[in-house]
Amino acid sequence: MTLLCYGHCYASSHGFDELGAPPSTLPTVGTNLIEINLKRRKKVTLRELGGCMSPIWPSYYSEASSVMISSSCIQLLSLLAAEPLQGVSVLLIFNKRDMPCLMGFIEMKSLFRLEEIIEFATQSITTLELSASTGQGLQDVVGWLESSPTK
Repeated sequence: MTLLCYGHCYASSHGFDELGAPPSTLPTVGTNLIEINLKRRKKVTLRELGGCMSPIWPSYYSEASSVMISSSCIQLLSLLAAEPLQGVSVLLIFNKRDMPCLMGFIEMKSLFRLEEIIEFATQSITTLELSASTGQGLQDVVGWLESSPTK
């Protein structure tokens, strides 16, 4: 998520075609609060919660108007089942799509059984492929952020 936000901020000032080399990053092990400026909204605040922080994720659910997740199927199911998140928009990001020898998007959706999850979920779920390091798919994520509701 940090790299995704860096890419957005850079692309906003330099253009999506000139992202340049990504900075080195580490997996998030705590929480980060990131504010980004979007064209249709003045500002969006993203709270990044590392995967190892999943035991405390529920303490943030009541503040969420939308959820972006780039994580495991088990964490996704936990989010979708949480009562405070029943009406929020969900973006499921399949990141690192630039890596060689990756399973295809269709195979990933099959592995996650996404058709069944989306069919029975109470939330609106969007799935996108992304490479935060190259910027591929970044415009789609920004578009989702711009169109998702806020509290």
